[in-house]
Amino acid sequence: ENKIWRARSDKEIFYASCMLQYFLSCTAVVTESFLLAVMAYDCFVAICNPLLYTVAMSLRLCALLVAGSYFSGMFGPLVLLCYALQLNFSGYNVINHFFCEYTALIAVSSSDIYIPQLLLFGFATFNEVSTLLIILASYAFIFVTVLNIRSASGRHKAFSTCASHLTAITIFHGTILSLDCVPNSKNSWQTVKVASVFYTVANPMLNP
Repeated sequence: ENKIWRARSDKEIFYASCMLQYFLSCTAVVTESFLLAVMAYDCFVAICNPLLYTVAMSLRLCALLVAGSYFSGMFGPLVLLCYALQLNFSGYNVINHFFCEYTALIAVSSSDIYIPQLLLFGFATFNEVSTLLIILASYAFIFVTVLNIRSASGRHKAFSTCASHLTAITIFHGTILSLDCVPNSKNSWQTVKVASVFYTVANPMLNP
């Protein structure tokens, strides 16, 4: 059955289209989190082992890292989608968001959403912990290496290389942690929508 939804902007969208929009947007967000971790590792190799960069970051390895990021980006959203498709939605629903975001989507369901919420928290926490560990470890080595650079211009050049990436990481992971990695979060829908703008629109514009 093609149920029609109405977003807060009075735009209509079919049930199947809403589910597809959620899956594609969530996959893009999760994939970006893994790509940011890959970029941190890339910075680590470039700054800590510049002479071995072309060997360490071969074309094959780069392709594997990107492919792995996309595969990891699809797995969690696909599981969440399977559970969302099992939920019951009755009548003409209003989504309190500007796109079919997962929490807004399941909020209008007449079914028990405890399991979908728990899965979202679990997947978001796993993704954040795993990617942030890679990022923090990479930048710890980068920081130590930069401190050992004798010239001020060399240190400045190394830090400026990572500046845009660090800005993207701060905005992206800051908003994700505040929204999805806090159990029983009581964020208002206005807060959720504003935060969503940062990781869906602002961050990709800043991402190097």
